[in-house]
Amino acid sequence: MNASAPAIEQVIASIRGFLGERLSTAQAMREQHSRGEDTTPPTLPDAVAFVQTTDEVSRIMALCHQHGVPVVPFGAGTSLEGHVNPVRGGISLDLSQMTAVLELNSEDMDCLIEPGVTRQALNDFLRAEGLFFPVDPGSHCSIGGMCATRASGTNAVRYGTIRENVLGLEVVLADGRVIQTGGRTRKAANGYDLTRLFIGSEGTLGVITKIRLRLHGIPEGISAAVCQFPTLAAAVETVSTVMQSGIPVARIELLDEDQMEACIRYSKLEGFVATTTLFLEFHGSPASVVEQAEAVEAVARDFGATSFEAATDPETRNRLWKARHDAYWAAIALKPGHRGITTDVCVPISRLTEAVVKAKETAKASGQTSCIVGHVGDGNFHCLILFPDNDQAALEKAWALDREIVTQGLALGGTCSGEHGIGLGKREFLEQEHGAEALSVMRALKATLDPKGILTPGKMFRN
Repeated sequence: MNASAPAIEQVIASIRGFLGERLSTAQAMREQHSRGEDTTPPTLPDAVAFVQTTDEVSRIMALCHQHGVPVVPFGAGTSLEGHVNPVRGGISLDLSQMTAVLELNSEDMDCLIEPGVTRQALNDFLRAEGLFFPVDPGSHCSIGGMCATRASGTNAVRYGTIRENVLGLEVVLADGRVIQTGGRTRKAANGYDLTRLFIGSEGTLGVITKIRLRLHGIPEGISAAVCQFPTLAAAVETVSTVMQSGIPVARIELLDEDQMEACIRYSKLEGFVATTTLFLEFHGSPASVVEQAEAVEAVARDFGATSFEAATDPETRNRLWKARHDAYWAAIALKPGHRGITTDVCVPISRLTEAVVKAKETAKASGQTSCIVGHVGDGNFHCLILFPDNDQAALEKAWALDREIVTQGLALGGTCSGEHGIGLGKREFLEQEHGAEALSVMRALKATLDPKGILTPGKMFRN
């Protein structure tokens, strides 16, 4: 149910009283906050509030709770599942100006940051201390948004997801109360694990305003490798065998032949051919990274790899990983005038080959162009389905393919979303994956913490 116009006007006037020009009702600003990077129809918020402190967030939440006005947190706007779309209007709560690193404890390898800090900015700050934050979704997203969606990325196979790298949070609840969760210790056994409750809650339970992160030492030695294969199945079988062999790979990324063609064109990857490819990275001592690369090469050759090239120089490594990070834009550029929707299936490693090969076969059978890229060391892969822009029939056909690939993944013991979250795009699969009773518990938690349903309404659950 949408808030009444008088209630929204009263809330906007009250917020303007303490935010001043940082509260915008301009059409252009509202349009910028109407959607993320997804294909769901944009919806305008009634106003955009640029907050800079926890106190401002708390005051806004208390006002919106009192008057029943929806609030949708907004970070960098890179969501792929409609998380930031204000489907019932209200206030778009922009946290992008909260960018301070508040504490750095180098000896304990932890830090306290505000939610608008990006991974890139944090790592630039940490480099002089010999530390880094490893969770790398591959886009210029904010760490607050990463916490909200339980983000993952290219380094998760070695360092874990955002869930494993957050020690504690500060959260503003729907009624404006502020709570602290977790702490600085690496383990604790006291009370409910509220930190993990809010990680992945997608803004439906509270607004994250501070994050305490676990940090890691920059490895002494880093080596990258590119390995190409004649078939998709051979590459995925290599991944499964490497993981089962216990070789400590830091990153292992799959690009199918269509995605590799797109990257060669877009990122000017000279010397490579448009065939299924693995990008790998190894962390450790200078000697150990060479040994790891040699061990993976031996496995890859057993599965018919046609080439294996390793490099330790930063320039080559950075060029390869920039191409991987630009994979989404490369795929979109493969067919001018097209857009894309992205699946996010994750399956057990033992079922990975079946899932990836079947997804590609299904896409080809549908007559649609698709590019597969994935963090396959975790069993997670994305099938980017291209469709002509402004073609509703083509979009619906792409969504039908998405549903088929997700259904296939669920049948293999997988999940509909390994890292992107539910938002608007994956709501239909939540009960299918978890069951009605588990979903009722989730709804009960939502009702307890947000009894008026003002936090990102319409997301995760269908009502």
